[in-house]
Amino acid sequence: MSQEIEMKLALARESAERLCRHPLLQRLPADTRRLANTYYDTAEGTLESRGMALRLRYQEGHWIQTLKTSGVGSGGLSQRGEWEWPVAGEALDRERLAALPPMAELGPDLLARLEPRFTTDFERRRWQLELAEAHIEVALDQGEIRAAGRQVPIRELELELKHGDAEALWSLARAFAETLALRPADASKALRGSALLTGQWTLPDGTLAGERLHRALLALDAYADTGEDGWKAHARATLQVLEADGHPEAGRLAALLEEPDWLGVDFGRTALQLAQRLAS
Repeated sequence: MSQEIEMKLALARESAERLCRHPLLQRLPADTRRLANTYYDTAEGTLESRGMALRLRYQEGHWIQTLKTSGVGSGGLSQRGEWEWPVAGEALDRERLAALPPMAELGPDLLARLEPRFTTDFERRRWQLELAEAHIEVALDQGEIRAAGRQVPIRELELELKHGDAEALWSLARAFAETLALRPADASKALRGSALLTGQWTLPDGTLAGERLHRALLALDAYADTGEDGWKAHARATLQVLEADGHPEAGRLAALLEEPDWLGVDFGRTALQLAQRLAS
C-alpha cells in the first residue's frame, strides 16, 4: 500500500490552456496519455458509502486495477491509502482484491456483487516539477465522466506529492492561483461519477471550521455538475456561517458567489488562503 497525497483544483474553462503556458511549466517536458477507467461497486454503492473507490484503468495497452480508501483532508488537499497493480485483461482481479485489508473486512459476498457502475475517459497531460523542497507531479485532466446516459466534463488540475514537504503543494497551488481561475475541489472523480449515476449529492455534517469548508466546496462541486442554483446557495450560506465564526476570507468568498463570473483569480486565491489556514 502507498499513501497518496494530492491537491485537486477545479479549473475554469479558459484556465486549462493557460496552465500549459505557465512559467513554471512551459519549459518542462510533458507526456500526454489517454486514460479510460471503469469504476466498480455494488448496486447499492457499498464502497462509495465507505469512501472507497475501485477502478480498472486501460492505459497504453495495459490494464491496471486500483483500490483507494477514504481520505482525510479538505480544501482540495487529501491523503488516502492506495493499492495498485497490473491485471491481465478487462476483468477484475477479485482474488488479489479479496486479500487487501479494506476488502477483507467486507467479506466475500461483497466481492461477488461488484459490477461496473460508471466510466471516466480523459486526456492527462503530466509535468514532473522538481522544487527545492519537493517533487510534485502536475497533471491536467480533461475529458468526461459518463453514467446512465449522462455526462459531465472533467477539467481539473491534480498536484501529487511524490516526495518532500506537503507544504509545497500549497505553495504551488497558490502560484498557479495568481494567474489562473481555479478553486479547491473536494469531490473525487469517483464521487462525481456516483452522484451522476444516482442523481444525488449528499453533503456531510460537521460544525468544525474545516468540516464547514469541506461542505461548501462539495456544494460547489455539485453546482458545477448539476447547474442547480440551490447548491451554490448552500455553499454561500455555509461560507457565511464560517465568516460569523471568525473567518473573514469565507465572507469574501460568499460575496463573490453573488457575482455571475464568480470563479476568477480572486476566488481561487482567497479559497486557498482559507483552506491552508484551516488545514494547519
